[in-house]
Amino acid sequence: MSNPILIDPLAFARDGGLLESETPVAAMNVRVHEVLASTAGAARFTVSGFSDRLRRPSLRYRVVANVEVNCQRCLAAMPLEVVSEGVITLFVSEAKLEAAVNVDDELDAILAEETFDVTALIEDEIIMGLPLSPKHDDCGTEHLERAKADKPNPFAVLATLKKSGS
Repeated sequence: MSNPILIDPLAFARDGGLLESETPVAAMNVRVHEVLASTAGAARFTVSGFSDRLRRPSLRYRVVANVEVNCQRCLAAMPLEVVSEGVITLFVSEAKLEAAVNVDDELDAILAEETFDVTALIEDEIIMGLPLSPKHDDCGTEHLERAKADKPNPFAVLATLKKSGS
């Protein structure tokens, strides 16, 4: 359901292109919606083209997304800011791409195609930027506090067993 933002990545990098925009989470692909608590929020992003120090065409991106995720303690929705930035180096030859990655294992590189979907990049960065188990710093829910209070401290139980066994 997302609206693709398509660019010619090589021309964009060569011309020093700049794309700055904002897109609502509600307009993103269902794969993003599936990992969030709601479709509220938006992502601001910047993509710029340049040539790296080795004169390779590259894309620099920055994504700042304000989304809602489910707290894994209390299961309530909680706001989360996802910030991601990086550089993608473009190659026209698979052999050159493989050689470059073998030399620099930190290199984020792709084989340049005729079109590059910026929206898909933004969505991927949001998904990969989510914590594995998001939690409120302090949930503060009555139910959670009661559940914690009802459980005996396992170390206290062990101490009692140790004293009774002596």
